Amino acid sequence: MRARTYLKIGDKVRHLNYACWGIGEVIEEKNSHLPGGLCLVRIIFEDGIERCFINNLDHEMCCYYTGIRLIEEFSIWET
Repeated sequence: MRARTYLKIGDKVRHLNYACWGIGEVIEEKNSHLPGGLCLVRIIFEDGIERCFINNLDHEMCCYYTGIRLIEEFSIWET
């Protein structure tokens, strides 16, 4: 069964609970080809720290469920 990944390289993100981290960008994506293996992403935030998160939406500790949200590239409210 193929993992359902949430983020890809270059995505801009923020954390719902840690605004002090600032905006982050996905700089690396690793996917296991073994059954039950992890899918990971490495994100560098504006505070200068790289953090690693699980990137599989089927995993209970996926970065989406722990508070990482994509920042939309386009907003109809921006002028």
